[in-house]
Amino acid sequence: MSSQTKFKKDKEIIAEYEAQIKEIRTQLVEQLKCLEQQSESRLQLLQDLQEFFRRKAEIELEYSRSLEKLAERFSSKIRSSREHQFKKDQYLLSPVNCWYLVLHQTRRESRDHATLNDIFMNNVIVRLSQISEDVIRLFKKSKEIGLQMHEELLKVTNELYTVMKTYHMYHTESISAESKLKEAEKQEEKQFNKSGELSMNLLRHEERPQRRSSVKKIEKMKEKRQAKYSENKLKCTKARNDYLLNLAATNAAISKYYIHDVSDLIDCCDLGFHASLARTFRTYLSAEYNLETSRHEGLDVIENAVDNLDSRSDKHTVMDMCNQVFCPPLKFEFQPHMGDEVCQVSAQQPVQTELLMRYHQLQSRLATLKIENEEVRKTLDATMQTLQDMLTVEDFDVSDAFQHSRSTESVKSAASETYMSKINIAKRRANQQETETFYFTKFKEYVNGSNLITKLQAKHDLLKQTLGEGERAECGTTRILDKLYHLLLRAASDTSIYTDFSSRGSSECQDLRWKSMTSKTPLRELEVSHSWSLCAAETGRHQDLCVPLCLSHFPRHWDKIPHTHRLKEERFIVPHNF
Repeated sequence: MSSQTKFKKDKEIIAEYEAQIKEIRTQLVEQLKCLEQQSESRLQLLQDLQEFFRRKAEIELEYSRSLEKLAERFSSKIRSSREHQFKKDQYLLSPVNCWYLVLHQTRRESRDHATLNDIFMNNVIVRLSQISEDVIRLFKKSKEIGLQMHEELLKVTNELYTVMKTYHMYHTESISAESKLKEAEKQEEKQFNKSGELSMNLLRHEERPQRRSSVKKIEKMKEKRQAKYSENKLKCTKARNDYLLNLAATNAAISKYYIHDVSDLIDCCDLGFHASLARTFRTYLSAEYNLETSRHEGLDVIENAVDNLDSRSDKHTVMDMCNQVFCPPLKFEFQPHMGDEVCQVSAQQPVQTELLMRYHQLQSRLATLKIENEEVRKTLDATMQTLQDMLTVEDFDVSDAFQHSRSTESVKSAASETYMSKINIAKRRANQQETETFYFTKFKEYVNGSNLITKLQAKHDLLKQTLGEGERAECGTTRILDKLYHLLLRAASDTSIYTDFSSRGSSECQDLRWKSMTSKTPLRELEVSHSWSLCAAETGRHQDLCVPLCLSHFPRHWDKIPHTHRLKEERFIVPHNF
């Protein structure tokens, strides 16, 4: 009892597993809440910015009208004055010229502030409204993909839970069958001891058949329990292998999600936000710099903040603020059941062939999936580049709107004909949304493919590690087998034999020619016999490395091979990899 208390019970293992799953579920829920809060904070920021620029535009328009009234008041006063009567004939004094320039500058500032009002109302505020729509739309799509990722993770953990319970069940049955087998062995031993004692005594003749029948029953019971134990042990081994493979796949999927997928999901939420917001602020900066160059020092601070708009930096900041939510959980550890000491995938017979077949299937499947996923990734990168090109168009420079040689109406029309015209808005919005839809489709396909590759790769690597020793043993015999194989082909080839013996002038050739002349045997027959003699001698050294090959591989040379060199059952010795 003391040794059994050291092992975890089924209820304890399941309780620990459920606690770990509960913690992961809590993290997944909190992740979506964190992303939702981030989106809400952005929407509030955009709403405040819209209200701010709307009020600022009203102030600029009011200020422009006030400047115009001010300039017109003093201009009319000058026109009605006496000095204006003589300005054509007299040179203007410097104070008067400065006065005129001040009035001209006032009118210019009035036009500039009217232009600024138009830019704020028809450009900046519209951009902020579009960004708000983008934030809501991108969050909804990202949330859908996030929920799908969460369902995939929970599905993987549920599969792990199922195979773990199956492994526990089969291991329990294996232990039970083993105990029954030991009990039958004890009964058999006890029966044999009893039979030995009774043989020492004088027993009645009619009691001997009863003892023999009881021995047979015990032997049959032992055989049945031995078969049951072997069957349950095999089931336990397969269940343990499935459990370990699913354990590796689950840990790989969870690690991949927390290290890569969460980052990519946040990138989807941020898709175009920073670039669009940067364009909006640069529009504002361009207008302010052209309006008043004396305010460059204050505006440099804002531009520095705009230049520092970085989605990656913000993403890291969010993850650092909520590090408890986004940090990867502990890996699932193998939980041995009732003292099971095997903690690795078993590659012993009779499961070795099955594992090898499974390994090759995984290898082929992974090669196909990697090629397909690489093509999807290239398409995804190209689509992202297209989106970046759309979202980073340098259309925030409004310096053309401040050409004072034009009238106020022409300035307004020039500002409206560039980016914020209705035709350009509809066209750009349609292209952007279409590209976004295609990007999310490919991103979803890429995530699904990479998740499947991650799980299959984990199983593939674990099987490769398990089967690696067997592969190294097979590689050592390849060179010897190849040598035997080419030697057989050489012996079976008429042309090679004829060329070999006719081209060399060695002592072997001379001996064969002499033997042909003395024994009146055709030289061709002696050459074939000699070649097959060499082949048989070489294969005799490595018979343990070869397997039989049917006569059908060399049918036309069978009659040329001497009977002393033909192998048993009319088979040749050839390498395994023929």
